[in-house]
Amino acid sequence: MDYQDIITIEPGKRSGKPCIRGMRITVYDILEYLAGGMTQAEILEDFSELTAEDIKACLAFAADREKKLKESILILT
Repeated sequence: MDYQDIITIEPGKRSGKPCIRGMRITVYDILEYLAGGMTQAEILEDFSELTAEDIKACLAFAADREKKLKESILILT
């Protein structure tokens, strides 16, 4: 999934954390909700401005970040 049009990073917003479509909802917020046991449907119900695509973009962003971290560690070793 291409999350680059959905996940935005603005230095003055939420201390530069990755956010969803310029809103103040961060990728971390969504991951925390999911890790805490909320379902996608519950998140979408609580945050009507979000879409299922936004949640998928958060997961894709996190997976890509994990992949890049692993690659950078391999380069250093």
